[in-house]
Amino acid sequence: MFEKAQIADSFRRDERIVAFSGDCLEFLKTIPDGTFQLVVTSPPYNLGKEYEKRIHLDDYVEQQRRVIRECVRALKPAGSICWEVGNYVDAGAIIPLDAVLFPVFRELGLQCRNRIVWHFEHGLHCSRRFSGRYESVLWFTKTEEYFFDLDAARVPQKYPGKKYFKGPKAGQYSCNPLGKNPGDVWVIPNVKSNHVEKTEHPCQFPVELIERLVLPLTQKDDWVFDPFLGTGTSIIAALRHGRRGAGSETVQRYLKIAQDRIGQAVQGILPVRPMSRPVFDPRDAGRALTTAPWLVPPDQNELLQLAENPIHFKMRRAK
Repeated sequence: MFEKAQIADSFRRDERIVAFSGDCLEFLKTIPDGTFQLVVTSPPYNLGKEYEKRIHLDDYVEQQRRVIRECVRALKPAGSICWEVGNYVDAGAIIPLDAVLFPVFRELGLQCRNRIVWHFEHGLHCSRRFSGRYESVLWFTKTEEYFFDLDAARVPQKYPGKKYFKGPKAGQYSCNPLGKNPGDVWVIPNVKSNHVEKTEHPCQFPVELIERLVLPLTQKDDWVFDPFLGTGTSIIAALRHGRRGAGSETVQRYLKIAQDRIGQAVQGILPVRPMSRPVFDPRDAGRALTTAPWLVPPDQNELLQLAENPIHFKMRRAK
């Protein structure tokens, strides 16, 4: 981490951290061509949240097109763009934003390398459709000669002791000792009320989600840019691994949160869920309320016994 790093409010190549107060298009005007190695963001979903104004979907796509076009211009030839989105909801019907925005990236000559599904366990409960429990990350590259370090993103093997049982390699370990390719379905807890990283932002994404993109798609001292910075997660993920981070944010309250979190990250005191921590399983943790009370035999269920045994009270008559 950078002990003396300061948060600049305008871009210069010799800075390490830039948090711009204002619209990303205004900030991008100051960025030379081919500056960023990675652009990673989760833009507003046009749902009418407090940080956005709900507009017609066609206008939203055009708005995104302008931002994406400028991001492509500012991207290095070997760089990547990762756009993390969910669904736009119109009168109860969903429109997957990755499907709507995909043609925009293709129009600009980018090539899709992965559509990554980010799966999480918690969220809004629907009554007229299945509850949404995933969002997607579209990963595009600017050219065929793009940077990708798979080893930096490997995860633990499911069966590290597995060996070949026949052929010339019989008896040798069959897995990569550095770990396995994480694939394109990532199970990472989303930031809900009990998450260690939770702030007042209603749609905050976890640091570890961005770390898994920063590590294989960038190298030390590369620039990582987030046009919709929110609470600073993208910059934090970049700084934690020796990269430079830049972002822009229009909501002053969120920018202040981002600056505070970035400052804590620089000092090494920011609470962050580690990438290596397994997804929490309440059954393994011995938590209560993981078995329905009505499935437990009555003689073993104290709560059910209390509920079913009548309690008799003596009543006094008023004098």
